Amino acid sequence: MAEPKTSRTGADPEEFLAGVGDERRRADALALCALVAGATGAPPEMWGTSMVGFGVYRYRYASGRSGDWPPIALAPRRQALVLYVAEGFEPYAGLLARLGPHTTGKGCLYLKRLADVDEDVLRELVATSFAQLNGRTVTP
Repeated sequence: MAEPKTSRTGADPEEFLAGVGDERRRADALALCALVAGATGAPPEMWGTSMVGFGVYRYRYASGRSGDWPPIALAPRRQALVLYVAEGFEPYAGLLARLGPHTTGKGCLYLKRLADVDEDVLRELVATSFAQLNGRTVTP
């Protein structure tokens, strides 16, 4: 069975975030990293070459395929900061309505600027979602 393409690397997340080219995106990424670390109590870890994850849960499919994944992760992309929420956003419609400007994908929250969103709401979303998966084994 093939190994997942994205796994913990042991690289330094602070070094990765410090290397973000755009000054504003770098500042937002560092601030978001601190917010997520504070909300989860988990240290940041590099997953692959461009994702900073927090905590870990194990997934196991009926086929026998399994692996580890962070319940919450972030990536400073060119167009937006991306917050990956493994649980998805369906349970968080009320929080998203109060968050401020954002867009979502299935498990991705896209933020243009951290200053434009309500950080208390973001912190609550992160903490609640993290608590649902961290340290658990799930069978999707």
